[in-house]
Amino acid sequence: MADNSGSVLLEMRGAIAIVTLHRPEKLNALTPSMLAELARVADEIDDNPAIRVAILTASGDRAFCVGADINVWSSMQPLDMWRKWIRNGHRVFDRLATLQVPLIAAINGHAFGGGLELLATTDIRICDPAATFALPEAGIATCPGWSGTQRLVQLTGPGQVKYLALTGTRMDAKRAFETGLVQEISAANQSLACAIALAEKIAALAPVAVQLTRQIIDAGLGNNTAMTLEGLAGSLSATTADAREGLASFTERRSALYQGE
Repeated sequence: MADNSGSVLLEMRGAIAIVTLHRPEKLNALTPSMLAELARVADEIDDNPAIRVAILTASGDRAFCVGADINVWSSMQPLDMWRKWIRNGHRVFDRLATLQVPLIAAINGHAFGGGLELLATTDIRICDPAATFALPEAGIATCPGWSGTQRLVQLTGPGQVKYLALTGTRMDAKRAFETGLVQEISAANQSLACAIALAEKIAALAPVAVQLTRQIIDAGLGNNTAMTLEGLAGSLSATTADAREGLASFTERRSALYQGE
């Protein structure tokens, strides 16, 4: 299955879903319609039990994503910026960060501003040796808006994020690897191939164990802790004899006899 109708493409390769930002003429800068497409694709991935791993990448050889399209947000009124642009971006990025399956980023070029924040939603990041990373918002009198000051800090620590955000400095691939922002640097122009190889390795493992492991690691960092705890508790209790007795007693309209088993 492949959906090539918009600025976000979805391709299936066996158990691997490949999501591609597809606006290379604008360096894959994000627009409201692209955010909506990313949310739709996330739902499609979660609704398809055959998918075990997802990859997020981009078209072109210059940029993964240079952030939010300045022509969109610069024309907004301040309240609309808060009500729509910032809030919607957070909603979509949170959706990606809470996919049921692992999400790998294949970074084929520059990742600036919102593009760098988008990378922070992924579990594992692989970049081209020519990739660079930056938070340039202060240079145009604004601030990171899609969790660059929050989620990104969990990956590299507050000092590194402050260094990027307060100076506008570009970080190269080597430094990104050293700080833990990326886990692998591929050969030139091979970031997607490298990500696919890693995804195939993950897809060969027990999928439920992979998904649960990912969730509990995130929960330990304070991300969706309540959802994870309640989901695990509900799943465990559903396997018990008492759960079967509870359902049977409800159906048969009688008092339940629980045994603690």
